[in-house]
Amino acid sequence: MRDIVHLQCATCKRKNYSTTKNKKNTPGRLLFKKYCRFCRSHTEHKETK
Repeated sequence: MRDIVHLQCATCKRKNYSTTKNKKNTPGRLLFKKYCRFCRSHTEHKETK
């Protein structure tokens, strides 16, 4: 049931993180504030396909 998803920085558009999510419980896209080593700051990271 859990699928691997990648998180992409909203500022520089690089894929920095991967995580798992249960698509049955959270059908929408994930959104986290995480550290981007390319931007060198905490930015929003959105789920990508």
